[in-house]
Amino acid sequence: MTDRFDSKIRNGFLARSELLDEEAIRKAVALLSGLEKQGIETVRVLFPDQHGVLRGKTIVASALASTFASGMAAPSTLLLKDTSNRTVFSVWSGQDSGSWVPMGGAGDILLCPDPDTFRVLPWSPHSAWILCDTYTKDGAPIGFAPRNILRKAVAQLANHDLALVVGLEVEFHVYETTDARMEHASATMPNQPPVTRPVSLGYQFLAEVRYDRLEWIMDELRRHAEQLNLPVRSTEVEMGPSQFEFTFDPADPLTHADNMMMFRTMVKEVCARRGLHATFMCRPKVENGAASGWHLHQSLVRPATGQNLFVPEQADQPTELAGQWIAGLLAHARESCLLTTPTVNGYKRYQPFQLAPDRIQWGQDNRGAMIRALMKPGDQASRIENRVAETAANPYYFFATQILSGLDGICSQMTPPRAVETPYNSDAAALPKSMIAAVEAFESSPFYRRELGDEFVNYITHIKRSEWDRYLMTVTEWEQAEYFSLF
Repeated sequence: MTDRFDSKIRNGFLARSELLDEEAIRKAVALLSGLEKQGIETVRVLFPDQHGVLRGKTIVASALASTFASGMAAPSTLLLKDTSNRTVFSVWSGQDSGSWVPMGGAGDILLCPDPDTFRVLPWSPHSAWILCDTYTKDGAPIGFAPRNILRKAVAQLANHDLALVVGLEVEFHVYETTDARMEHASATMPNQPPVTRPVSLGYQFLAEVRYDRLEWIMDELRRHAEQLNLPVRSTEVEMGPSQFEFTFDPADPLTHADNMMMFRTMVKEVCARRGLHATFMCRPKVENGAASGWHLHQSLVRPATGQNLFVPEQADQPTELAGQWIAGLLAHARESCLLTTPTVNGYKRYQPFQLAPDRIQWGQDNRGAMIRALMKPGDQASRIENRVAETAANPYYFFATQILSGLDGICSQMTPPRAVETPYNSDAAALPKSMIAAVEAFESSPFYRRELGDEFVNYITHIKRSEWDRYLMTVTEWEQAEYFSLF
């Protein structure tokens, strides 16, 4: 049977087009050979879309061999949607319409499975996940596909004999669902949100008694994460009501981007099966709620030796490379915000005195600064922590911004400004106050047009402008309260 799988894959389109290399073929054959013994009935063949949402199709397990041989077709419009699931490009307008359409005609894209990402689902053990790279039908790379974007950035860093190591701190909320809003009237685009109540009242940060009351769901999420081979380090009670935090041991960027996709999806699916609603939305509109952030720990190493290049010789004095990396992140922070904070809601977190950044600056072990330096002589865990992102960010795009910005700091030999001690009283430049400000900064960025290309910049800003326009045209509760009686 192994020989049959090997022959089928090697003679398939993916291998012939060199979309699967020798190692991937070997891993695919080994995976297929053990599939029946694992009792797998269905495989969810998925890819991360532009918003960091997993999409795809479910096949019977016996069809996975054909998927490794020929790939799987999926509608290209899945890459052309905003967060309401509307296709926001004029795919029927034709090439001569004068409008930019990346994939006219709503044809197919090709999914190429990555055998390293195969996971049996502990909450649904007859089923498994496998993540895919996306290509055009003829096997050409798609310039704005998330995994492709990150791979290119990682390769650029490797060209300088450097590798990035990242560790994750991820905050999110878990609520009890009191009304799932499943009536026909709720089937809007996007759907009407469920009605919820907290499972913990919060504002007892890291309190033991709060953790004990939440242990039942904390344990279930942790165990499922561990069974998915996600390197969980801690499970914590965060500050706000029903707010959780999971942290993860360090890994390379692509591994942790895939891990973040799996973790967010697992949390939402497991909670839904328990009558709970999990959300990675930055600041849910609930009474007395708190905003969630995503803190990304970063260090540079030599690939051959693993030497941490952020370990300083003197206290409170970053290595030259660490200083350049920090300077690059700061220099491109404003234009990076569209990818680190990609929702309208995320900008409502950038407020002073809330343990969240509101300005572009760095500090020594200072949680109010955007970048927190955690580097000590002799400490092999020396690193920086970028606190700018929201947990709804697409991890592939987010990590790519860090690599490209930091690498520019190194190549341009940038020098960081002085570390701040009072981050909410400094004269540092402010982070964008709204998503449209971030769109405009990204759209006009010579740096990102050079590094990611005009196609990507035009693509992502077109999608985000669509979201902003819908937001801007929505009459809010504030407007109703402000004007309905006055005028």
